[in-house]
Amino acid sequence: MKRLSILGSTGSIGVNTLDVVRQFPRRFTIVGLAAGTNLALLREQIRTFKPTIVSVLTDTLAKELKRNLSRECAPEIVYGEEGMQEVARVTETDMVVSAIVGSAGLLPTLAAIKSGKDIALANKETLVMAGKLMMKKARDHRVKIVPVDSEHSAIFQVLQGQSKKNINTIILTASGGPFLKYSLKELKTVTPKEALAHPNWKMGKKVTIDSASLMNKGLEVIEAHWLFDIPPEKIKVYIHPQSIVHAMVEYIDRSVIAQLSMPDMRGPIAYALSYPERMPTELISLNLLDIGKLSFIPPNLKNFPSLGLAYNALTQGGSMPAVLNASNEIAVSAFLKRKIRFTTIPRLVEKTMSLHSPQNISCLEEVMEVDRWARAKAEELATSLQ
Repeated sequence: MKRLSILGSTGSIGVNTLDVVRQFPRRFTIVGLAAGTNLALLREQIRTFKPTIVSVLTDTLAKELKRNLSRECAPEIVYGEEGMQEVARVTETDMVVSAIVGSAGLLPTLAAIKSGKDIALANKETLVMAGKLMMKKARDHRVKIVPVDSEHSAIFQVLQGQSKKNINTIILTASGGPFLKYSLKELKTVTPKEALAHPNWKMGKKVTIDSASLMNKGLEVIEAHWLFDIPPEKIKVYIHPQSIVHAMVEYIDRSVIAQLSMPDMRGPIAYALSYPERMPTELISLNLLDIGKLSFIPPNLKNFPSLGLAYNALTQGGSMPAVLNASNEIAVSAFLKRKIRFTTIPRLVEKTMSLHSPQNISCLEEVMEVDRWARAKAEELATSLQ
């Protein structure tokens, strides 16, 4: 029986993880859940999975949650940043599913690693902000990091039994989002509602907007660099509208091995939880005869410059990826609030990056300081960019 704690249990990845756990009650049990403000869903999760510790965003929410739970179903309730870290490092847990969106996932994921917990990683921002530090901590504490993102899970699966020295190129695929065929003029007028209508995946708001702008793929390039120790020039991105081929690896003998499946996050989640084994899931089988066509095109960096900005940040290295991530989070939030246009998102990120001189990162405190600077600068710039 593998004992799990889930950071971000009421989000898309968290809900899908619990669905996988529900299918395999003899293989997994839930020890801890960390959520934000969705108390209605969290209460349902507590009653179903009976964790021993639960975290919410604030003290007020913690008191409200406690009032609405019966004595028969009353886990320890904690809150805030420290509460998330308590859930991450609880003694009984074997693996922590890191599914909190954005930079908020960094500290609890680090707490889990320091406590010797294996990580099922869905929070790409953790490695974008502090990849070198996080991977070193994982090695120091002998912690396995198993990727949950569909593309990184695909690479992870394709690389099983292979030597890194035999890799020629890693290819990440992207659906292209809802605006694949839009012109720059059309992109200037898109609304948050339109940007949230992803054609293939059901995800949280921030990830969905990032997918529409191709920033999500840029963050995944940086994540792949750290997870697999591959230089940026060996990581490519193809637009693949069908979202069937999740990633490919070309080896030095020019053989290309790909991982294919229907677009459903429960697949990579199940693999991460059961690794190195596989489980018989209830997912829909892939029928290539029904699909009929798999197409690939290069990304349009003129219309979607966010991907290029991510490569630039990775090449500059040091603190620049943290600036990229922080300014993008501010830009996405501003767009969702209709304060800036969709096309202003990459402009805001680029401007913030241009005002920062990358520096070496030697500790977590330096990462957090850079993150705070970039957020403040992006907030300031957002008032003048349209």
